[in-house]
Amino acid sequence: MKLHIKKGDTVKVLAGDDKGKQGKVLLVDTEKQRATVEGVNFVSKHTKPNAKNPQGGIIKKEAPLHISNLMVVDSKGTASRIGRKLDEKTQKSVRYSKKSGEVIK
Repeated sequence: MKLHIKKGDTVKVLAGDDKGKQGKVLLVDTEKQRATVEGVNFVSKHTKPNAKNPQGGIIKKEAPLHISNLMVVDSKGTASRIGRKLDEKTQKSVRYSKKSGEVIK
């Protein structure tokens, strides 16, 4: 299944505690349809002391969000729905912004 979101896209959060925030997609899990976004949806993880973190304690890290709560932001900074069309030159499927018609790289 093709998703409208790819790693490296800038997205806007549509629902949840971080509604309205924007960030870059760090990771996409296609099986669970979830994406991890930079600077959004922080959770507190309690860790025991170990070699990597000898002090232990509480670590803040980003948790994945469902992709239905994310919308791709184009280069002009507007969030838009995503469509697919054939590129005339390469004859390959490309994503484009339905609002501005601009191709998303």
